[in-house]
Amino acid sequence: MRIRPRQQLLDLWQAVLACCYRDEEWSWGGRDGANSISDAEQLLCLLYPATELEAFAVDQPNYMAADTRLALEPFGEETRIGGVLVGLLEDYLQRYTSPEGDPVFAAGSYLHPAEDRPLTAEELELEVVDSYSMSLSLCIAALRFLRGYQRFVSGEVRREARRLSERIPEVIDAVGVRLTAAMAGLVRSFVIHTPEPRSEAGQAILHMINQNHAPDDEVIARLSARLERLRVQAANEVRLSQASEVDVADDRRLFECGWGWGIVRTAEPIDFVPSAVGRLPGHAEPRPYLYFTAVALDGISDLSSQRIRELDLLTDEQRKLADALQLRFELARNYWATVAQFGGGRWPLEDIPWRTSDGEESDYFSLTVTAMLIQDLVYRDSTEDLARTVAVFDQLARRGRITSRLTAGDPAAILHYPGVRLGLSGSEEISGGAALRWHVPDFVTMMLKRCLQAARLRTDVGTRDQLMALAEAAMDHLDRRVLREGPAAGLWDDPVALLGPSVAPGPGPSWFVTERIMECLVIAYDTFREAPLAPSSMVARAIDLMSEADHLLNQEELEVEGADPTPKQAAVNRIRQTLDRARSVLRERPGTAYSLATQALVQLDELAYARQDATR
Repeated sequence: MRIRPRQQLLDLWQAVLACCYRDEEWSWGGRDGANSISDAEQLLCLLYPATELEAFAVDQPNYMAADTRLALEPFGEETRIGGVLVGLLEDYLQRYTSPEGDPVFAAGSYLHPAEDRPLTAEELELEVVDSYSMSLSLCIAALRFLRGYQRFVSGEVRREARRLSERIPEVIDAVGVRLTAAMAGLVRSFVIHTPEPRSEAGQAILHMINQNHAPDDEVIARLSARLERLRVQAANEVRLSQASEVDVADDRRLFECGWGWGIVRTAEPIDFVPSAVGRLPGHAEPRPYLYFTAVALDGISDLSSQRIRELDLLTDEQRKLADALQLRFELARNYWATVAQFGGGRWPLEDIPWRTSDGEESDYFSLTVTAMLIQDLVYRDSTEDLARTVAVFDQLARRGRITSRLTAGDPAAILHYPGVRLGLSGSEEISGGAALRWHVPDFVTMMLKRCLQAARLRTDVGTRDQLMALAEAAMDHLDRRVLREGPAAGLWDDPVALLGPSVAPGPGPSWFVTERIMECLVIAYDTFREAPLAPSSMVARAIDLMSEADHLLNQEELEVEGADPTPKQAAVNRIRQTLDRARSVLRERPGTAYSLATQALVQLDELAYARQDATR
C-alpha cells in the first residue's frame, strides 16, 4: 500500500470528527472506555498534526490550507475551529483534574486484572508511564496551538474572539500545571537497576549479552568498560528523585536503566513540584520495562525538540525537570544502543527473542530494543550498522507475520491482539492479589514508525528501499485492520479482519492504535519532505553525461551565427537551459540531473542528424 501521509492524515481527521463530533457535542472514549490516556490520544489525533506540520496548522485561520479547512468542516467555518479546540482542551483538563486542583493521570480502563473480575476504584486510579508521556505530548502540542491562536484572537474585534482571549490564558495555566506534573511523574518513574551477577535478574542479563559464551567475569569486565562513561554520569548527575542506595558506580554489579511502569517505590519526592505527583508513594518495582522506556523516550523527544526551545514554552521549574529528563533520555538511549550491539560477533539484538531481566521473552521485546537502536541512530544522524539493524527488522517482520501470513493458532497473533501482556510488578500492593496487566498491541505501528524514521538517514539506496518496503508492508497490514463500517469507520482497530471471528473486541475505535498510526503518518510526512538520496555513483554518471553534453553544445554553438534568429538558435538556448538546470540540482537530485543531461544529449543528436541530412 502506498503511504500518502497528507491525504491519509486528512482522511483520519474526517473519520475522527465523524465518530466523535455530532450536534456540536464531543464524545469522549472509545473501545476501552474513557480514561486520561485514551482521551489524550483521542485529542492528540487532532492537535499533533496541527502543531507538527505547517500544512495542517489551525492556529492562524486566515492562512489555513483549503484541504485542512474542509477536513475540519464539522467544527464550523475556519474562524470557529480554534475555538472548538480550546473548548475540547478545557473539557479534558476539567475531566482530569481533582477537586483539590491536582492533575489526574489514572490509567483506568487500560488496566487489566490477572483474573476475571472488575477493577476496584483504587486500581482504576493507578498511574503508569503512558499517563505521563502521553500527557506530556498533549501539553506540548496544546501550548504550541494556544500560543499561536492567542495571537490571532488578540487582533480580532468580534465578541466571540474577545471571550476566547479571556479563556485562553486560564487554559494555558492549566496546561502548564499538567505539564509540570507529567514531567515530574516521568522523572520519578526512571530507575537504575544494579543486580548482582548471580541473581536471577543478573543471569537473565548475562544470558542476552554473552553471545560468545565467555566466562561471566570476563563479560562483566568488558561490559563495565563499555558502560563506564554512563556509570560515571549516572552516579554524578542523576540526583533528582533518585534513591541514594543505588550503587551505580560498583562495576562488579550489572547495570541497566530506563523507566519502570510507573513511579517506582524507591523514588524520592520532588519538593518544588506542588501537585500530588511530586510526592505520591510509588508502587512500581524498581526495574526498567522495555515498553515503558520506549514510551518515555518518545515523550521526551517531543519535549526536547528545537521548536520548544525557540518558542520558550517552559517555566523555570519545567526547564529544571526538562534537563533532568534529557539526562535520563541520554542515559537510557545510550545504554540500550550499547547492549543491543555488545560483543565482537553476533549482537545480542540478533538473538531473537530478547529476554528481559525478569526472565520474560518475546519478539516484541526484540522489536522494542531494535526501535531504540534506530532512535539512537536517528538522534546521532548515523548510519553505522544500519543495514545490519534493518536485517533484524526484516526478520521480526516475518516472525510477526507482517510480511508473511498468519496461520491457524499462530503464536504471533497475540502481538497484534490483544497485544503482549506485561505484568505490572508491584501493583499487587494495590490489587491485594496478582499483579495487574498492561496490554501493548503496537507491534506493527512501532515497526512502521522506526522504518520511516530510519529512512530519513543518508544511507544507501538498497537499505532505503528495504526500509520503505517494510514500511509499506506494515501499512498493508494496518489497512486490513481499519474499521470499515459504523460510526468509527476509517479509524482503527479491527483485528477480526486479520485474526478471524475468534477475537471479539468491543465496539468503537481503539485510540491506542489510532493515535500511533497518526504519529506514523506525521513522521512519514517529514520523511518524504527530505531530499532524496544522492549516491556518489549516480552523481559521477550524471557528471559524465553533462560533460559530453557541454562539449557537444559548444560544437553546435560554433555552427550558429551570433544574431541567428532561426529555430536552431532557439533549440541551442533550450539545451543550454536544460544543462544549467541539471548542474543546479546535481548534488541534491543526481537522478534528475542525469535525466536532464540525457534529454540534452538527445536534442543535440537531433541537431547533428539534421545538419548531416541537410549536407547530404
